[in-house]
Order: sequence, then structure tokens, then C-alpha cells
Amino acid sequence: MKAAQIAQYGDAGVVRIAVDARKPSAGEGQVLVEVRAASLNPVDSMIRQGYMHAMAPLQFPATLGFDLAGVVVGVGPGVSGYRTGDKVWGLASIQAGGTGAFAEFAAVPVASIGKAPPGLTFAEAASLPFAGVSALQGIHEVLKPGPNRKILITGGSGGIGSLAIQMARALGAYVAATCRGGSLEFVKKLGADMIIDLDKDSLASRLKDFDLALDTVGGEVYKAAFAVLRKGGSIFTLAAQPDTELAAKRGVNAGALRTEVTTARLDRLSELVTAGAVKPHVYRTYPLTEVQEAFRAREAGKVRGKIVLLIGEQG
Repeated sequence: MKAAQIAQYGDAGVVRIAVDARKPSAGEGQVLVEVRAASLNPVDSMIRQGYMHAMAPLQFPATLGFDLAGVVVGVGPGVSGYRTGDKVWGLASIQAGGTGAFAEFAAVPVASIGKAPPGLTFAEAASLPFAGVSALQGIHEVLKPGPNRKILITGGSGGIGSLAIQMARALGAYVAATCRGGSLEFVKKLGADMIIDLDKDSLASRLKDFDLALDTVGGEVYKAAFAVLRKGGSIFTLAAQPDTELAAKRGVNAGALRTEVTTARLDRLSELVTAGAVKPHVYRTYPLTEVQEAFRAREAGKVRGKIVLLIGEQG
């Protein structure tokens, strides 16, 4: 089978297509999925570059990839609720107990997959699990914005930010979002009430007295977001360590979110997709053989939505 693998940490150039990778089988509590599409996330780049080596070292060669969508072709011992032919989506990363999503076949723990939403293409479905659950945790489970609440979402054109905007708007919140100039029109179409072009404006010059903030960027953008919050407001980040010192200075609550993809969360995300509250945005697709180019495009920082690898038959 073909799989996108690395035998060492490094830039996109270390990724190779193995044409004779061992086809996995479904173990205890797993299903075997024929992968039709998989999407790239920032965490894929971090793992490839070795930034997560200390907490999650890889055994080389290692197949990359978290998000996938595909069809069940095998069911392991102890599995119920899935059968051959089911269309599924979820996480197949080695870190989540799978065999890697960037391959023609992947063994996936049933705890990190769900039935794919009807009506989506495999590419659209593959674009959603990690980013969608991240946004779901931040918006629906932690910050819970609603009418008469103002929320700032940083990185509004990214995979997580673009979905978080839609979720917050569907709950009736007033949404401000950051992006760079080339993404203004895209973020406007997502429904943001106010857009801050960070190429031209600072957050503090445009916003004040916000109740909530969801940070998907980290760095200086994360720190700048504190200044727009009212006292007693809350900021949670998916891209940094909580700055408790700055939080105390500003009189706000600060925390971090760790994405945990579960079947229950995927099912909730599917409900939002089916209801029209969330729409996926596939920026560009690449065949598996062009995975290096896909990584370089994602890491160039101009992606709106998600980049997806097309792997199996798309029908």
C-alpha cells in the first residue's frame, strides 16, 4: 500500500511516499478504513518537524496524518456499531492509537471515529474532525457564547477559526475575528460581524469590552487579545500556554484547550453540519503523491480553510 512516511524529523522534504508500506489490520477495538481523503493540520507539521518528540516519539518509518474520511473494510474484535461499507470520519494518527491517516488504509480506534455526515464529499468530511472538534470544545463546551455576548476569534481564516466563527454566530453571539488582508472576503462570508486586518490594525485600536476570546494563533496575537477583554472576561487558547501573569494583570480568566476527538463530539459536530450551522471549507486538494507540496502550501500561511489529500476513489 502507499503511505506518506518519514524516516527522520525535518522539513517537508523528509516526507516520502512508500509504495510497499505494510497494510494494517483491524486490532482489538479498531476498524480498518480504506482512506478516501485526509487533511493537513498544524499538528502534522509539528510532529514531522520533531517538536513533539519528547511527549510522543515516533518509531521510524512512521506514517503521518490525523484526519481522515473513508469506508470501513474490516472490523476488529470487540467492535460493535460498525460494519463493512460504513462511511466514517475521525482520527487515525499514531498518537491517537491508529496507524496514520496519510495512507491507502488505516487501522483506527473506534473511540476516535464516527459515522460521516450525509451529504458531504470525502474531502469535505476529512477536513473537519480535528479542527471541528477543536472549535466545538472551545465554543460549545467552554466559552459558550450567546446573544448579547461578544467574542473575539483569532485566526479567523484558519481551519479552527473558520469553524468557530460559524458556531459562535449560530449561537447568536457578536463575533469579531482577526485575519490578514488576503483573507478578508473569506472571513466576511463566514459571518463575522467585525474583521480586524492585522496587516493594518491592532486589536486594541478596534475592540474593547469583549466578554470572550478564543485564540487559535498564539504568540503576540494571543497576548494582544487580553487587552480587548472586559474585567472578568475569559480567554482560552489552542495555540499557547495560558499567560496567567497577564491574566491576573488584566483581571480576566485564562486557560488552554487540548483537543480530544471522541465519537460523541464527532456526532455532535455531524449534527451541526447537518443543521447547516457549520460548513467545511476545502481550500485546495492534492493527490497523496504531492504531499510535500501540500505541506509547503499549508505552512506558507495563506490557506483559507483546510488543505486535503485525495487518496482513494472519491465516488
